[in-house]
Amino acid sequence: MGSLGPIHWIIVAVVVMLVFGGRMKLSAVMGDAAQGLRAFREGLKDETAPAAGNLARVASVAESNGGKTVR
Repeated sequence: MGSLGPIHWIIVAVVVMLVFGGRMKLSAVMGDAAQGLRAFREGLKDETAPAAGNLARVASVAESNGGKTVR
């Protein structure tokens, strides 16, 4: 129970390589993740702009109908 099996050593090696490794450093991986999140947020901003325009159109239609709901 006290010894580490081969799977445990593989996991330890992967963690060490991520933290101290050459090409796949942890800072590079986190930088890529941050760029992905930034792109995702920009995509959300692009999608909300047309939705706000649609809301303005719906409000103007409601005002022109005297506030009555059109179905």
